[in-house]
Amino acid sequence: MRKWLIALFVVAVLAGCKSTDTPPPVDDKAATDASKAADGGASTRGVTGSGVTGAQGSTMQPHKDPANILSQKRSIYFDYDQFVIKDEFRATVEAHAKYLQGNRALRITLQGNTDERGTREYNIALAQKRADAVKKLMVLLGAQEIQIETVSFGKEKPRREGHDEASWAENRRVDIVYVGE
Repeated sequence: MRKWLIALFVVAVLAGCKSTDTPPPVDDKAATDASKAADGGASTRGVTGSGVTGAQGSTMQPHKDPANILSQKRSIYFDYDQFVIKDEFRATVEAHAKYLQGNRALRITLQGNTDERGTREYNIALAQKRADAVKKLMVLLGAQEIQIETVSFGKEKPRREGHDEASWAENRRVDIVYVGE
């Protein structure tokens, strides 16, 4: 009887571990941009392969293209004394993770930061936890661990000087930096 209960427990645990998540749908922006360009629309850029082809035929990588989300959205912001990624920044993390997944040669550094409150040691540890949380999510979304390095700056690299909530909120972040930029 005991063996049956153990076997049943193992089967239940394994069944509970099965992932039923399906990857989110991906919009094909290349077809849309190409049709706009053909129609003489304002958009003259289409995604081709791992780069973006400009109007003159030069290829620009999406993370370097000022019009691309990978270039525009490079910071993940956190609540005070927290290292949980807010829902509003999950799409940004996912976009970068999927891009890394499709471009295995690329490497990034996740730079963890905090506001000025707290001791130096505490802020270094908190900033590292923030960077590690972003890395963990990116790996879960398909990026390889070897592509991502984390570093903690604590309160040493504020984006905004000041001693008010608006300044502190802007300094509680992880910045995504592509190696070579």
